Amino acid sequence: MSPAASSFYDALEARDPLVREQALMKSLAGQVRHARNNTEAFAELLAGAPEQVDSRTLLASLPVTRKHELLARQQAGRAQNAFGGFSAIGWGAARRVFQSPGTLYEPEGARSDYWRMARAMHAAGLRAGELLHNSFSYHLTPAGSMMESGAHALGCSVFPGGVGNTELQLQAIQELRPQGYVGTPSFLKIMLDKSEGQVLSIHKAMVSGEAFPASLRDWLIERGVLAYQCYATADIGLIAYETSAREGLVLDEGVIVEIVRPGTGDPVPEGEVGELVVTTLNPDYPLIRFGTGDLSAILPGACPTGRTNQRIKGWMGRADQSAKVKGMFVHASQIAELLRRFPEAGRGRLVVEGEMASDRMTLKLEVAEAVEGLAARVAEALRDITKLRGEVQLLAPGSLPNDGRVVEDLRKFT
Repeated sequence: MSPAASSFYDALEARDPLVREQALMKSLAGQVRHARNNTEAFAELLAGAPEQVDSRTLLASLPVTRKHELLARQQAGRAQNAFGGFSAIGWGAARRVFQSPGTLYEPEGARSDYWRMARAMHAAGLRAGELLHNSFSYHLTPAGSMMESGAHALGCSVFPGGVGNTELQLQAIQELRPQGYVGTPSFLKIMLDKSEGQVLSIHKAMVSGEAFPASLRDWLIERGVLAYQCYATADIGLIAYETSAREGLVLDEGVIVEIVRPGTGDPVPEGEVGELVVTTLNPDYPLIRFGTGDLSAILPGACPTGRTNQRIKGWMGRADQSAKVKGMFVHASQIAELLRRFPEAGRGRLVVEGEMASDRMTLKLEVAEAVEGLAARVAEALRDITKLRGEVQLLAPGSLPNDGRVVEDLRKFT
């Protein structure tokens, strides 16, 4: 049974999926035009794109921009443009500029709830009129600002705890008695451990920034804290959030998400694990097909809470896979190139085994029919692409695990 509409942050969460898709595709067309006309990077990257990109099929024809490419453009053009030509706003319009490891720079515009975090906080049970203890960093990276702007949009007050100073933060919690917490789950556990049995006022939380295993979730529940997680990045902001159903993460209403085969921009069938690629509808920083480097998969069906947007399984590892074999790097993108040469092939995985200086490569390839000579032709293509010799094993469809792994390094160096 669907909950009352008041349990949603807004009516967008319960839209008919067809209505949502039509609205997203209309917004996509405008966003692509905007990015092409107002940013130097996308004017170049989308130069050959269709004039009207208003479908997922057309979206999939556009190039994927991954973090290392974003970094390279920023470094190359930093003297002229700190954001590598990807931002549609500059100094003055950008209220803040953040620095993430890499070193990457991200703009924050002046729009209320710029990072769209209020929706995730609402799903976690946080409400207007409450005090939230924010233990995310307030310097260099945008995490602290992300959460604070979302809390303000929700109508909450914020204590900017930041990171570290555990004793002082505990003192503030004991004296100010906040109802909610936002931060990493591990720091919340540290504070509860150090509270020396004192009952803290915090009874609900939204956590992010690291893994949130069920064991820690249950540990917090035993101590009176109901915590939910969200998935966000410094480039995009909120991407997906957990609900009371605890069944995957519901996609935010302000992004378009694709799951693609690692090393490519090719969407995979629903349910298959791949790299999570996001197009944001943020006009200030209009990232089109931004490759997060994270693995996930689309969950079938709708959320039991009544929210109708798609769900993802959550973070399932990293997609930017590589291995160094006999002094040469082999990347997931190279295996993807090989698979494109053999349309009869399904999933493929390069397994690297052996000891130091005696590496062995085996390409495991799913094929519906192992025709004569196919393994030899694949082995030749593998050598052509990677400049390395490897064996080829032809497997029946469905033999490889559905985990998004394309390059698997089983060597153990001691």
